[in-house]
Amino acid sequence: MSRLFRRRPFAGLAALVGLGLLAAGCSGGGGGSAAPGGLEKTTLNVVASPAMDSAGLYIAQERGLFAAEGLNVTIQETSNQTAAINSQLAQKFDVTVGNYVPYIRANGAAKHPADFRVLAAGSILQANNEQIMVRQNSNISTIAQLVGKHIAVNAPNSMGTLLVSSVLTDNAVQAGQQAHFISVPFNNMATALATRQVDAAWMPEPYVAQAEEKVGAVPLADSDQGTTQSLPISGYMVTASWLKKYPNTAAAFRTAILKAQAIAATDPAAIQQGMVKFAITQNRTAAIANPPQFPTQQNTVLLQRLADLMLKFNMLQQKYVVNPMIVK
Repeated sequence: MSRLFRRRPFAGLAALVGLGLLAAGCSGGGGGSAAPGGLEKTTLNVVASPAMDSAGLYIAQERGLFAAEGLNVTIQETSNQTAAINSQLAQKFDVTVGNYVPYIRANGAAKHPADFRVLAAGSILQANNEQIMVRQNSNISTIAQLVGKHIAVNAPNSMGTLLVSSVLTDNAVQAGQQAHFISVPFNNMATALATRQVDAAWMPEPYVAQAEEKVGAVPLADSDQGTTQSLPISGYMVTASWLKKYPNTAAAFRTAILKAQAIAATDPAAIQQGMVKFAITQNRTAAIANPPQFPTQQNTVLLQRLADLMLKFNMLQQKYVVNPMIVK
């Protein structure tokens, strides 16, 4: 059953496509030699998925928290997390910010596993932050009515796939058999709903708010329920080799992010300022989008619950233990 849908006056992010520069700063890799303050590297390229989960990153840039740690950070955005991860493995990016699922899949691969580390937690699912949406005046009013229907997610084997599969299963609907996933970029989901290309769509903020404004889409069910309630969503990710090479730089980046996370957790105005400045969010969207939780500590138990759900829904071939990937 769907939950009561309530709005809160928090900021959202604009839907942007591809990789594009969001914040000023020198591009390029930066050297590996020691810099003032003991930093091995002072210029960092950071890539973030354009969702409210990245709010801490934008606040750190907006409030000068990176600069205070001696870091010159350039932020780029991506709508293709797989491409960003591949580029990070090729040492083109220093830090990527995105949902945990593809990183855990990469680390848990049977052949050629990666070794990503969670430098800092980014977000935890909260009520009304990520929704299964249907079009205005849809005849679908319960999860059970999604049997035989097509549901948009942004990518296969993604966080959306996991969350929707869990909600469907909790309501006795078999994902992939009785309901079918269709890959649709977030920017196109509202149109796909309105034009009946799909019957429902999973969206995080700010896409929920944008779909409501653009096509009058309405929420069917909240992702924050049952086995996915308070599930960790995103993190600040580095490779183990990068962390070993730049430990002081990593510590400085983490210090700035944790300060920003604490601000995001208590100051909605800071979220709005950061998102409007760096993500070109419309003010009307910023006023209604619902935020996630912004943790300031890593939680191994919660992250393990995510990995176990991935195994349950065949997104991993074998059990994956998350503890080694968490930077303490």
